[in-house]
Amino acid sequence: MEDRRGYDRDEIFSKKVKAGKRTYFFDIKSTRGNDYYLTITESKRKAQGDSFSYEKHKIFLYKEDFFKFVEALNETVDHVKNELMPDFDFEQFESEDSENEYRDELRWE
Repeated sequence: MEDRRGYDRDEIFSKKVKAGKRTYFFDIKSTRGNDYYLTITESKRKAQGDSFSYEKHKIFLYKEDFFKFVEALNETVDHVKNELMPDFDFEQFESEDSENEYRDELRWE
């Protein structure tokens, strides 16, 4: 019998965000004690000869850290937007269609 040690807990909710060669997965999973945690996985596609492989990095985020994590993330993003790049138009990335428009601009025809 294979010992998975709970790595594939039941997924309660999942959200996928495609970003170029990377895909981010936000998954809510349950513990044995019926508690919940969030995993954030970055998956990066890499060419490997004639095929592809995926390099993955994962963060486990527990409920007691949600607020601090979101607060720090928002503060960091705001710093980039307001202090480091105040003249950059970040709104172009807010629409889900912007990824398709960007991809269409790069299409060879």
